[in-house]
Amino acid sequence: MPAASPPAHPHLPHAHHVPGPAEVGRYAAAILVNLAVIALQVGVGLAIGSAALLADAAHNASDVAGLVVAGLAAWLMTRPATRQRTYGFGKAGVLAALGNGLALMVAALWLGLEAARRLAEGVPAPPAPPMMATAAVAVVGNLLSAWLLARGRAQDLNRRAAVLHLLGDAAVSGVVLAAGGAIALGGWPVVDPLATLALVAVLCVSAWRLSRQALAYALDFAPPGIDVEEVRTFLRGLPGVTAVHDLHVWPLSPERAALTAHLVVPGGGGDDLLRTAGEGLRRRFGLEHVTLQVERTDLPDCNPCAPESARLSPVTREVAP
Repeated sequence: MPAASPPAHPHLPHAHHVPGPAEVGRYAAAILVNLAVIALQVGVGLAIGSAALLADAAHNASDVAGLVVAGLAAWLMTRPATRQRTYGFGKAGVLAALGNGLALMVAALWLGLEAARRLAEGVPAPPAPPMMATAAVAVVGNLLSAWLLARGRAQDLNRRAAVLHLLGDAAVSGVVLAAGGAIALGGWPVVDPLATLALVAVLCVSAWRLSRQALAYALDFAPPGIDVEEVRTFLRGLPGVTAVHDLHVWPLSPERAALTAHLVVPGGGGDDLLRTAGEGLRRRFGLEHVTLQVERTDLPDCNPCAPESARLSPVTREVAP
C-alpha cells in the first residue's frame, strides 16, 4: 500500500465582496426613510380611522424588516470572525427575520378582522385629503429608498431584491392613494376596508416569504438558486473523480454559501484538480467558500464498511479560486 499523504489545510484568501461604509450607509438611510413613512402612516391612519393606511404601514414594515436583515448582513460581513464564531456573524439577521415574519402575520390577521368589522358595521369613510397626502408621501419615500439602493444592484443580488421590494411598496402605496381618490369622488365607505383586505393579502404573502426564507437559512437549506444535484454532477465530471459523497451546501449569510464534499479519486488528486473544482464552483454556482476532501481508493464509492486496507488517508484542502 502506498504511503498515505498527510492532511494539508492551506488557508487561501477568499474573493468575497465585502460591503464598504458607503453601502452600509445607504441601507441605513433607506431604513430611516421607511421608518419615518411607517410612523406617518400609523399616526395618520389611527387619527382618521383608515385601516388601509395601517395595512400599508404593515406592508412597508415587512420590507423594512427585509432591509434591516439585508443591511445587517452587509454590516456583519465587515466584522471579523472570532475563535468561537468561526463563520462570523452572517446569520445574525435570520433571527430578526423570523420574528418579524411572525409579527407581520399577526398584524395581517388583526387588520383583516378590522376590515371585516368595518364592512359589517358600515363605518364611515375616512377623510380623503389626509389619506391621499400620506399615501403620496409613502410613494415618494419608497421611491427615494429604492434610488438610494439602486447603485450597483446588478452585482449585489441582496440589494437588487431590496430595490424591487421598495418599488413594489411604492405601487402598493399607490393603491391607497387611488382608494383615497375614490373616497374623495364618491364618499363610499366600503372603499377603505376593501382596499385594506387587498393589502392584507399582499402582506400575508410578504410575511410568508420572509418567514420561509429565514427558516430555510436557519435550518441550513441549500441556498435558493443552487441545485445540489447539478453541483454533484459537475464535481463527478471532473477528471479522475469516480464518485462524490458527503456533499453539503449551506448558507453562511444571505450573500455567502459554503460547500464541503468528498471526491473519490483512485489515482489521487493534486492541486490542479482542486483548482479546477474551485474555479468551476465559483464561476457556475457562485460558491467561494469550498472545502474538498480527496479520497484515493480503488472503490467506486466511499463505503464505510469497507476494510481499512481498501481505503487510504484522505487529503483535505480548503479551495479558493
